Amino acid sequence: MASRRDFLQQGARLCALGVIGAPALASAQELQPPPDLFDAQLLDLDFWVKPRTISLVRPQSGERARVLYWKDGEVIDSAYQELCHILRDVNGRATAPIDPKLFEVLWGTQAFIARYGMTQPLEILSGYRTEASNRRLVEEGVPAARKSLHMVGKAADIRIASLNEEVLGGLIRSFRQGGVGYYYRSGPKGGWIHADTGLNRTWKG
Repeated sequence: MASRRDFLQQGARLCALGVIGAPALASAQELQPPPDLFDAQLLDLDFWVKPRTISLVRPQSGERARVLYWKDGEVIDSAYQELCHILRDVNGRATAPIDPKLFEVLWGTQAFIARYGMTQPLEILSGYRTEASNRRLVEEGVPAARKSLHMVGKAADIRIASLNEEVLGGLIRSFRQGGVGYYYRSGPKGGWIHADTGLNRTWKG
């Protein structure tokens, strides 16, 4: 997975090639290490008003989807329902409404790195959880809060193949829309990031 240095160097190379629009982000010479590079508050208005399409992979079920869910200032209901289904509790076989603000963070994260030529889908490791599913995770010793925001459709555990936990978590944190948990793990796929729309806070698990 890419490190901070890899991410910065790739961004600089793409800027030099003219792939990234200079007005939207700093030029290659001005790129700074996090948090400046990953400060989503610096994004221009055009970024937020364009149609929003999310590419998702759900490893647990094998599903893949590319969904246009927001256009002309409105959420497309059928697409929203499809996204809620993808983020369902696969084990508990239950679907629940997902906080639209969470989709905004997930889309923003993916659209932001796409400006650097990174188009990998978001891997959804966990979305909505029933109380029974969440309780089972707690009993098995899997990292899960007893009053997890997963149970109310306000949290997702995600991964992007090209980014390590520190880089991905830093970017999501810069949206300032809720909590960010860093779960570092060894192995070829690494760990994951918990993103939610609760209180702004960070932790490591």
